[in-house]
Amino acid sequence: MFQDLIFSVVIVLTREMVRKYYNEQAQFEWRRLVQDAYHKLEFETTLRFLKKYLPSDGLILDAGGGPGRYTIELAKQGYEVILFDFSPASLKKAGRQIRRAKVQDQVKQITEGSITDMGIFKDGSFDAVLCLGGTLGHILDKIHRDQAIDELIRVTKARAPLFVSVIGRLALFKAALESFPEELRHKELYLKILETGNYEGGHGFTATHFFLSEELEAIFQKKSVTILEMVGLEGLASTHRKKLNQLARKYPKIWKNWQEYHYKTCTHPHVVGTSEHFMIICQKS
Repeated sequence: MFQDLIFSVVIVLTREMVRKYYNEQAQFEWRRLVQDAYHKLEFETTLRFLKKYLPSDGLILDAGGGPGRYTIELAKQGYEVILFDFSPASLKKAGRQIRRAKVQDQVKQITEGSITDMGIFKDGSFDAVLCLGGTLGHILDKIHRDQAIDELIRVTKARAPLFVSVIGRLALFKAALESFPEELRHKELYLKILETGNYEGGHGFTATHFFLSEELEAIFQKKSVTILEMVGLEGLASTHRKKLNQLARKYPKIWKNWQEYHYKTCTHPHVVGTSEHFMIICQKS
């Protein structure tokens, strides 16, 4: 009984830590995907595969959509969208940007809530569901994470697509080696992340479960979905932010070549597994 209480308290504290982080980072998150060529690669690769699998029209749920970057992009394309997130500051930012983009008629609802409980939506409400950018990984507890996946599937219509992107575990170690090697002195911390995927926060980022690609695939193989594709969103360029931005800035023709290489390799299993962000695309049974 006491252990259950402690467990519940930890879950609540973790949730509030994540909420506080994204409330404080709403402006950064709005800019993140378009701030440079490296981050645009994640954004544009995601959009490319959304275009490949989305229906021609319909109602889309952007679950954990934060300040609304994907909501607005899809609304511009003519889709009806509901934005759902648990950060009030992010939703407030989204509301301003939606009005600025003049797509408020297409955005049918902006709603605060958690992906672990989307009871406000009926079964099979959406023609497609998105859960992008690592939202799922901010649920450290495996049981609640599985509950969130079940909710995402539940609100998706039969035969409709579901898109979930997460942050890769292996890429974290590549990023540490290249960008913050001094952090690797925390041996117990990094061994725990390597073995469990869980990071409780405190070293520059909020609480996150970092995924292995085979881990994410195995979870969805047990669900009432068909896995259509897995994609490494930064692909071979993962963690090479400085080099990639230099290439895009100084050598635009070679940058175009790199983009072609990227799209030809980003679904390779080894590339997916070492990508900073990767996405699984499913179709509900």
